[in-house]
Amino acid sequence: MDRLSNTVRPYAWGSTTAIPALLGTAPTGEPQAELWMGAHPGAPSRITRPVTTTDTPGAPNTTNTTNTTNTTQPQLALTDVIAADPEGELGAATVARFGPRLPFLLKLLAAGAPLSLQVHPDLDQARKGYEDEETRGVPIDAPHRTYKDANHKPELICALTPFDGLCGFRRPTEAADAMEALGVDSLKPYVDLLRAHPEEAALREVLTAILGADPAEVADTVAEAAAAAERLGGAHAPYARIAHHYPGDPGVLAAMLLNYVQLQPGEALFLGAGVPHAYLGGLGVEIMANSDNVLRCGLTPKHIDVPELLRVVRFEAAEPGVLRPEASPSGEERYDTPVDEFALSRYTLASGAAPTALTAAAPQILLCTAGTVRVGELDLSPGQSVYVPAGEAVEAAGSGTLFRATVAA
Repeated sequence: MDRLSNTVRPYAWGSTTAIPALLGTAPTGEPQAELWMGAHPGAPSRITRPVTTTDTPGAPNTTNTTNTTNTTQPQLALTDVIAADPEGELGAATVARFGPRLPFLLKLLAAGAPLSLQVHPDLDQARKGYEDEETRGVPIDAPHRTYKDANHKPELICALTPFDGLCGFRRPTEAADAMEALGVDSLKPYVDLLRAHPEEAALREVLTAILGADPAEVADTVAEAAAAAERLGGAHAPYARIAHHYPGDPGVLAAMLLNYVQLQPGEALFLGAGVPHAYLGGLGVEIMANSDNVLRCGLTPKHIDVPELLRVVRFEAAEPGVLRPEASPSGEERYDTPVDEFALSRYTLASGAAPTALTAAAPQILLCTAGTVRVGELDLSPGQSVYVPAGEAVEAAGSGTLFRATVAA
């Protein structure tokens, strides 16, 4: 078991205070958006492990054959540790299923402003898209590159504070009502489309029209819609807030097609392939398959691949499924998701209670989010985490909240 040293990602949308408040550190004034825990090549966690070296004398010594042994503790990237012994770190079953890599990435995510509106591909789409761009020679770091790898990116966000976002399409008639209430003439064509077609066709046509509109015209429409939303308040307030951060962005209109969701601490959202979504504000624990594949559809200056986006998006209206953890006799509260790469659960530990056994056949990352938790011989305070190799015996005790990230059984 190893204590993790993790990297904070300073994306512009990040809160300047939420992660420092959890960690008990002073804010720097800069956004601190995500704290990454895992073995993603972009910012792998680092661990400290003792390495034994033997110093051999420079010249033969016939009277003393004892060499000097030194023990050092260098900082090692978790990616390198796993690459050196994949089966020892991940377990044979995990390597057989996902290859010699940790298949999930765990994060603390702190949104101080809305993130981009986006969707993720399914596994088949990711593989085909990656192969196509590789064949066409699109550089992996090109700004117009869509597929950074051949993996899908399902994800789960669990709220630590009140957390709000957009998730999935709402009924076209509901979106039409919301747009019509703004009283903006240039929105009328979208309103008419939303009411004149079957649901899937209506959503597809309106999103296509929004993303294909003349930039100057759509910017004027967004400005009028934002002003009206601010006047109306109530259910329209989130769109005024989004427009404040992304003035003139067509994604503000696309956001009106989606369900608005407010999570309370402990509640979660699962985002599967093709589901459009955006996080708007709050602090949460996020877990995802270890991938960078994102197709954006607004609220960003980054490239939007409209044809590929329209192939990936699932134009299905549905209520967002808010997840609550399912309790078990062991004290584990698990968030049930339909993916193999990860499983997330929560433990609420009480002072004086017997230690909780957390041994697993797969690798684990354990994250403290409240109180003080002792894992093995290590004390964790909020925001601190440990990596546990597959099969290593470990127990947790103390008074606090511990999240457990591992591979689905």
